[in-house]
Amino acid sequence: VHLVESGGDSVQAGESLRLSCVASGYTQSQYCMGWFRQAPGKMHEGVATVDCDDLTSVADSVKGRFTISKDNAKNTLYLQMDDLKPEDTAMYYCAGAPTATQLGRVGDWGQGTQVTVST
Repeated sequence: VHLVESGGDSVQAGESLRLSCVASGYTQSQYCMGWFRQAPGKMHEGVATVDCDDLTSVADSVKGRFTISKDNAKNTLYLQMDDLKPEDTAMYYCAGAPTATQLGRVGDWGQGTQVTVST
């Protein structure tokens, strides 16, 4: 499976970005996907996920500001990030797995896209 992220950039606090992740090469009828991030010196954390039943979940730290969505026809996962804050600065990774329990633990990862938010 190949996951390719795009959309990362350097922005000012309060601005918005939309990340995209195109998935290819998976054969499962269901494929759970999500966004994770890792800031320098910190553990990676889950940001938002779409499980294999297309139910979404968003971390409390970004709730109300970030929205996850998936276009199954395009095999593309999105992360709309509004009202960005400096603490959102991190490398953002797209992940995929056949089950929700595997997502973010084992499975597939993209190469990452950098988001930098300055004051």
